[in-house]
Amino acid sequence: MTRDGRAILALADGRVFEGEPLGARGEAVGEVVFNTAMSGYQEVLTDPSYKGQIVCMTYPHIGNTGVNEEDPESRRPWAEGFVVREASPVASSWRATATLDDYLCRHGIVGIQGIDTRALTRHLRDHGAQEGVISTDDLDPRSLVAKAKAAPGLVGRDLVKEVSCAAPYEWRESVWRAGGGYEAPPPARFHVVAYDSGIKRNILRQLTAEGCRVTVVPAFASADEVLALAPDGLFLANGPGDPEGVPYLVESVRRLAERLPTFGICLGQQILALALGARTYKLPFGHHGANHPVKDLATGRIEVTSQNHGFAVDPDSGAGAGFEVTHVNLNDGTCEGLRHRSLRVFAVQYHPEAAPGPHDSHYLFRRFVELLTESRGR
Repeated sequence: MTRDGRAILALADGRVFEGEPLGARGEAVGEVVFNTAMSGYQEVLTDPSYKGQIVCMTYPHIGNTGVNEEDPESRRPWAEGFVVREASPVASSWRATATLDDYLCRHGIVGIQGIDTRALTRHLRDHGAQEGVISTDDLDPRSLVAKAKAAPGLVGRDLVKEVSCAAPYEWRESVWRAGGGYEAPPPARFHVVAYDSGIKRNILRQLTAEGCRVTVVPAFASADEVLALAPDGLFLANGPGDPEGVPYLVESVRRLAERLPTFGICLGQQILALALGARTYKLPFGHHGANHPVKDLATGRIEVTSQNHGFAVDPDSGAGAGFEVTHVNLNDGTCEGLRHRSLRVFAVQYHPEAAPGPHDSHYLFRRFVELLTESRGR
């Protein structure tokens, strides 16, 4: 598909890519990262963890299945911008209600296509994720590089406050079934409070499918407010940016993790680690995609996982804080899972709910329910 006009992507280190407009016209600023998933772009765009980032899809042809009203992982897209090699002008899925280009236009997401996404990906792998600008208005490369250099970056920023819900609510939807859509939840056996630091809907669906009544609370809810809801357990969600940028959530979790069985995913693992005395650090270019191999150290089993994070937990500091590493990334050896030696808490860095991605790790939701069952029997 060719759209009239030009678009430019400029990186803070001076690298410039020229292509064609995709989606809304205008300008987008964010940290440029690459995602290795072959599909699932609608779930990627609507994952709140991408707030503050421009996403480059490494698969060359994106948009074939269009978009629909069932697959968004939150109330709207959060990615700052979108980069593809070629966007399909045709939506061929029977579930589609619009094309990718229409969807991006409707939500004001500025994109670019027609660039060498392989070269961009290799550059980010060699030089690290960095701030960038997509523009269809300002076509002066020097001006755009200067804007990218002036962008604030992710370190230390609180992006969670921009994606979290404003007030508590009850989640009342279970998993999707072909021919029937999203099911009603089964009878609840446990009450779980989930902190919304950018939570994906499929996490909530997996929790309800395992028999949990889920109350979602804003990231700024205090420990006392959570305890007043009398939960059986605590869930810590994914979310965008630097975990050190949300000290209020770290402080609440510090109080709650000693009292409640706790399960964390992605940012949730980092928050849990900080709350109990471990450290986090920024990865060179992060892990983003639906095909990342992870090893479960207890079983030796290899899981193909969905991932989206730019920060990780320092495993040496985790050991000093009472954690043991349960899962490792086979690409770079980083920590992908933790379990505390004395508290009833565990977490993983990847996304067991998938959406998009494989279902190898769904067992972790059952593991959380088993922990709730054991805790109730004490």
